Parts: sequence; C-alpha cells; structure tokens
Amino acid sequence: MKLNITSLADKGAWEAAKVALPRYDVSAVAEKTKKSPIWLHFGAGNIFRGFIASLQQRLLNEGLSDCGIIAADTFDYEIIDKIYKPFDNLTLNVSLNSDGSSDCEIIGSVAEALRADHTDAAEMARFKEIFASPSLQMISFTITEKGYAITDTSGKLLSVVSGDIENGPEKPRHAMSFVAAMLLERFRAGKLPLAVVSMDNCSHNGEKLKSSVMTVAKAWVEKGFAPKDFTDYLESSAVSFPWSMIDKITPRPAKSVEEKLAAAGIEDMAPIITSKNTYIAPFVNAERPQYLVVEDDFPNGRPPLEKAGVYLTDRDTVNKTERMKVTTCLNPLHTALAVYGCMLDYTLICEEMKDRELVKLIKKLGYDEGLPVVTDPKIISPRAFIDEVVNERLPNPFMPDAPQRIATDTSQKVGIRFGETIKSYTSAGKASELTAVPLAIAGWLRYLLALDDNLEPIEVSSDPLKDELQAKLAGIEIGRPETVGEKLRPILENETVFGSDLVKAGLAEKIEGYFKELIAGKGAVRETLKKHL
Repeated sequence: MKLNITSLADKGAWEAAKVALPRYDVSAVAEKTKKSPIWLHFGAGNIFRGFIASLQQRLLNEGLSDCGIIAADTFDYEIIDKIYKPFDNLTLNVSLNSDGSSDCEIIGSVAEALRADHTDAAEMARFKEIFASPSLQMISFTITEKGYAITDTSGKLLSVVSGDIENGPEKPRHAMSFVAAMLLERFRAGKLPLAVVSMDNCSHNGEKLKSSVMTVAKAWVEKGFAPKDFTDYLESSAVSFPWSMIDKITPRPAKSVEEKLAAAGIEDMAPIITSKNTYIAPFVNAERPQYLVVEDDFPNGRPPLEKAGVYLTDRDTVNKTERMKVTTCLNPLHTALAVYGCMLDYTLICEEMKDRELVKLIKKLGYDEGLPVVTDPKIISPRAFIDEVVNERLPNPFMPDAPQRIATDTSQKVGIRFGETIKSYTSAGKASELTAVPLAIAGWLRYLLALDDNLEPIEVSSDPLKDELQAKLAGIEIGRPETVGEKLRPILENETVFGSDLVKAGLAEKIEGYFKELIAGKGAVRETLKKHL
C-alpha cells in the first residue's frame, strides 16, 4: 500500500490495516476547490496536517462541504516538493491514545499545495488567481509566532522586510509581505471580503498578524506601490483578522509509529529532514485532545467549522480561553516540569509524570494555586481541561515530548505563564500564600546554573536571555548559599521578564529562600521538592 490516490481504490487492504479512508471523492473535491476556492492555509507543517486539515475532512465526510483546503508554505518549500506532491497531497494521521492504542486515517482534504515563492511565475499566477476569486472565504496560518515578526529586538525592521518594502508587492519574500501582496490582489479584484485568520499558538494572534500586514501595506502606499484606499480596505469591515486559541501537541515523527505503519504494509513512510531542519514525514503522529477557539468574524462566510468541533465565539471569550490555557491549565505546568525535569535528568515528559514530587508540584501549581484565580471562558471548563492535561495528556507514554524542548525560551514565557497568577494573588494581598509558583521560578533560576541534581553539567536550552541571566548568577556556588547575596534581586525585579516586580510583590524573599535550598548540595533539588510539597 502506498499513500496516493490510486492506492485509495484498494479499500479492503486499507481496512485490513485499520486505516480509515476519506468518505468522499477526493479527486472531485480537488477539482471543485481549484475552480472555486474557499480556504487557503499558510504553513503546511504538522499542526496543519494533523489538525486543521482533519477539520475540513470531517465536514467533507459528513457532506457539509464540497471544497477542500489549498495548502501553501512561505518558509520551507521542500515540504511541498517532498511531502505533498509525491503523495498526491494526502496525509496519514496517527492519533496516539494514552492507553497505547492508535487510530489511523488518511486525510484527503488538501486539494492543492503551493510554494509561496515569488521567483516561480506559475505559482505566483496561481496565488493571484485564488485571491481574486470571489468564492475565497478565509486564509489561515500556522507559521509560528516568529512568522509574524517583521522587526528585530530593537524594533528595527528586518532586512528582508525592508527589502520587500523597497522592491514592492511583485517580489515579496517575507511571509507578511507575501500576504500583503496577495491582499492587494484581492483589493484590485473589487475589494472582495475575506477573513485573515491566525491559528498560531500565541496571545492576540490576530492582532499580531494585522499589525505586521498593515506595516508593509502602509509602507507600499507611501512609496506609491499601492493606492491609499488599499489600507482603508484592510481596515474596513470587508477584511477581518479574527483572534483564535489553538491547542494540540504534534511532535516530530516517531520511529515507533513509522515501524508500526511499515509492519501494516504501508510503504514509503520514512521521515525526512529538510535543508531548513524541518522534521516531517508522510504521516503525522499527534495526541488525540485538540482545541480550536475562533472569533466568529468572517465577512465572506465560512465553512460550518462548529460542526467539526471548533468553538466559534466572540473575541473576549477567545482571549479568556487563551488565558486559561497559557496562564493556568497547561503552560505553567509544562514549564515547571521542563526545568525540574532537566535537573532531575528526565528526557520525556511522560516519565516525569511517574515522579511523585513532580506530580505534586504541578497539581499544586494548577489545582491549588491556579484554579482559584483562573480566567473562566465558560465554553470550556477549566477544571475539566486541567484534569485532561494531568491525567491524560502529560502522562501519555506515546507522546515523545522532552523537557529540554519545552525549556527553550523560558525567559520569554515565565511572565505570561506565572505572571497572571502572581498579579491575582498580589492584588488580593495573598502573594505570601503561594508555594508552587515561587518554587517553579526558583527552579528555573537553579536550572540556569547548568548543573543537574547530581551536580553534573547539563546543557541549558536556548534562550535569548540565557547569557545575560547566567552572567547575573555568576559567582553562585553549589553548597554555599551565602554566595547568593543580592544576585537574584535584579532578575526578580525585572518586570519585562516576570510581568511585575516580584520584589515589590513580596515574593522575592520566598524565591530566594527556595533557591538557597535548591543549591544546598548534591540532591538538594529533590529534597527541596519533598520538603515543600
């Protein structure tokens, strides 16, 4: 069995391999989509293939839509050339269940796959044709938060964006420039309506997307590449930039899954690593739980996504759902597990969930300290969400997720993941009641010393502030708590890192106390957790 349109005809073989097939005519859907596109998606990687594309498959299976999605990539063209085209745009989705079982399904909802490459005249002509189509209802994105960044840390435009502004809309290289250029095509086609929907895992994602697109569009207007009413069009009710919250873990392709598929007789499933270091395969392995909450603002209509499990709601509810996940029910737990897991020499999150102290840490962090001040979105129960995280998602032994990966860029996360809980307790005059939050922060600072609990060197995951923070901690010695002195204070009072001044919040003394216990000597990390939990 091979992953292609021809092979789908052998339904008996796929059924014997326990692989579900599309319940619609894949070729007919592709043909209809090419003629009357409704949905184009930028970012053709695993989260799109394993989640977004499967949503449209549900609608197609149920006869609730007759069009698929056009996938495009602005960053790694090898994904299109090596993972989409050779497999007729099909994906084999493998859901990894927490009980060790898995469910397989071929996704056929991707009708076309394009490279967002301005040097390819044919591809550019096709993009322009799609954006000029009155039928197009939405474009969406899973390009990571970095995909929206058009400035460096100092606020200066990236050189690629400056070049795009100088060169005009015919040669866009950056993703945001490309989108602005295509929206200009839609403007020229009659100011046609469209929803521009970020589905990336970052706060206020629609706002970030709109800001970046508008920056490029305004610059082109100033330079005469576009008429003034182009930006008026982007600011009008004809074009929306809805906010969303997405949650689903889609790790790299697992060797165990590849071997299982091969044993079932499915050929050519080997992953590739592209020249841009993307790990991708003809299959996607992912956890079963998934959430997508989208602001219901679609000027040209939309597919009935609510019938595929998407929550369509207002912006305030999207924001509350995102805050619930990021500040209470998932992300703070992930960060605490990451830094302590690295120090206790774990390489898998699921293995950490067998550790008595670490489980007690995240339960105290989530249930005892987080839930009392959680932002309740009403559409999803925070307690049910955190129950699923603690009891099903984090312990899933078939999700190969590592604390070292999650510990990446922690300085950019702690202010959001712990900051809101700290603010809530501080405003209520109850900051002194916190234990797990200051333990997590103290653990992160101890982790930055680059020694595990056995005092063996460990590699600290990449972080833009790593060198700066480690320089502030220089001179602190394990076994000599007196060397801490006032070294933590400049870090703890940094509002940019934590979202508030932890010295003024009254938490600094407790964090410093925990930190001194964590550096007391060999085994002190474990002993500190035992003592306070």
